[in-house]
Amino acid sequence: MPSLHDSTRGRILFGGDYNPEQWPEEVWAQDARLMREAGVNSVTLGVFSWARLEPRPGAREFGWLDRLMDLMHGHGVGVVLATPTSAPPPWLGRLHPETLPRDEDGQVEWWGSRQHFAHSSAAYRRFAAAITKDLAARYARHPALTMWHINNEYCTYDWGETAATAFRRWLRARYGTLDALNSAWGSAFWGQRYDAWEEILPPRRAHYMKNPTQVLDFKRFTSDALLECYLAERDIVRAHTPHLPVTTNFMPLWQGQDGWKWAGEEDVVSVDLYPDPRDPLGARHGALVQDLTRSQAGGGPWMLMEQAAGPVNWRGVNHPKPAGLNRLWSWQAVARGADAVCYFQWRQSRQGAEKFHSGMLGHAGEEGRVFQEVKRLGAELARVGPRVSGARVTAEVAVLHDWDSWWAGQQDGRPSARLDHAQMLGAWHAALWEAHLTTGFAHPEHDLSAYGMVVVPHLYLLTDPAIDNLVAYVRRGGTLVCGFFTGVADGDDRVRPGGMDARLRELLGIRTVHEWWPLEDEESVDCGEFTGTLWSEELTAGDDAGVEARYRGGELDGLPAVLRRGRAWYVSTLPEPAALRDLLARAAKQAGVRPPLDGLPRGVEAVRRGDLLFLLHHGRGEVSVAVPGRYRELLSGEPAEGTVALGRYGVAVLEEASGRPHRFEGR
Repeated sequence: MPSLHDSTRGRILFGGDYNPEQWPEEVWAQDARLMREAGVNSVTLGVFSWARLEPRPGAREFGWLDRLMDLMHGHGVGVVLATPTSAPPPWLGRLHPETLPRDEDGQVEWWGSRQHFAHSSAAYRRFAAAITKDLAARYARHPALTMWHINNEYCTYDWGETAATAFRRWLRARYGTLDALNSAWGSAFWGQRYDAWEEILPPRRAHYMKNPTQVLDFKRFTSDALLECYLAERDIVRAHTPHLPVTTNFMPLWQGQDGWKWAGEEDVVSVDLYPDPRDPLGARHGALVQDLTRSQAGGGPWMLMEQAAGPVNWRGVNHPKPAGLNRLWSWQAVARGADAVCYFQWRQSRQGAEKFHSGMLGHAGEEGRVFQEVKRLGAELARVGPRVSGARVTAEVAVLHDWDSWWAGQQDGRPSARLDHAQMLGAWHAALWEAHLTTGFAHPEHDLSAYGMVVVPHLYLLTDPAIDNLVAYVRRGGTLVCGFFTGVADGDDRVRPGGMDARLRELLGIRTVHEWWPLEDEESVDCGEFTGTLWSEELTAGDDAGVEARYRGGELDGLPAVLRRGRAWYVSTLPEPAALRDLLARAAKQAGVRPPLDGLPRGVEAVRRGDLLFLLHHGRGEVSVAVPGRYRELLSGEPAEGTVALGRYGVAVLEEASGRPHRFEGR
């Protein structure tokens, strides 16, 4: 299969979405000139162009796109050509109202925005396939074409009749019989037993709580239905251009798609990433998304499809990026495995819903600070890109994440609505990031043998194969650190006997889980050396388990808060950030896992990619980083020996002066 390397050709792709149909053609030549000036070598065309390409059913207007493709090629800019199927033209909804999705109240979601398509509608799929086929046939041999981008940010839910029919078909394939479905759904509860497939509907608005396994299966179905749409278009373009890679862009840590399953169908894994520049945890959130995306790409290079050069337009207050932050976060993505650094969008729109969303070329024009920073970044990526492109990031720690568990764990009627899967991932990954431990992500059924330590922040649902996998990992000598309320339910969201799977209890040194004790916003628990929040548990430890921390005071006084049995740890509360960082760093040290560089100043991130060491300073002051040996700093070309000085939002890319790979042991 083709890969991102086939498009990058030994460089970092740099550019973004280009929507020239919003501008008079005389602007296009100016854009091409400024792209060359900024070092842009890749643009994405056609994402929202369906109405322009097919203004009425069956019509085709490709002339403007022909001219654009030629213009880009003439200026040395490659084209990632998008299928425009995320924004159907108004005529499709008017002539075929069944292509419009419905919400859980049965209300139609009309055209006038984007993503207004019913994923299971035969008419939608037919028209989407037709425009995709004609695009592929017309541009398959165009020299500017480097990659295909299918649709955009798949995020459509649909509770309408076409979805109901497809849902029933999906359930038949999954369960085979109604008896099996009724058993899996626990439909004996509240008398919900189904006697005919036609009785089954999507989980529309109900008087009270919905069946949680029905909701779980509907989320699984929706992810699969959208994946069918992607695969249909992917297969069309592949038939015309088997040598070119195909992608679609994930949203960061998006709940609606099973990212592991989707990534397996992509040649290039790509993501859109928009941390809030005012968020003190913005860099940590960026690192989480980057690590997850790289892991979905099998540890290889991935594509930052979208980021903002300045402010976005969809927060309550949209702050610009301070000078230097766009450069820093772009290099953070490269350090963590990106071979493409792109934006939404090239030229900031003057009309429409996103006219206040920044562009590489903003309303201030080419003299504006943002464009000047973009030019600097483009020059740096061009200079260093050939040295880093294709290199891999090796992670010795894995965070386990599973969309099924996320979906099941967000049900109504759970012990605490405050317990959120994504927030737990963020808290545990942030602790690893603060400890400077290079981290990847894995599905709980993946092969974990390459990792020295595996952490499970919170996986409410664990299948039997996943539990067996964790047990085998520890028995082979791996270190496991497991968070609370994990292994509670099986794959059908059925609570396991004892409130946690028996194999997992034995592994972790837990004899009995008596009660879960979730905490209110203002509540905390004293665990001796640290304070816990969010959650606590009434546990009895097994005879061969060591108690690392105990609850002090309250109903749980004297009971274990943190258990350890051999190489397996269990943490029954959420320690305060510094305590969680120290706990994970201690477990990692005992597992033989070390940071890429010791003694880092606060706010400095160190990541090894290939034989290069990236230093990223997330502060506004000046710091000095001690490094062993003699190196060359690739951005400046200057030698670096003993120490590296980093200013406000500073970046350094270090190569050993001899050119040989070096193990950074610190001092």
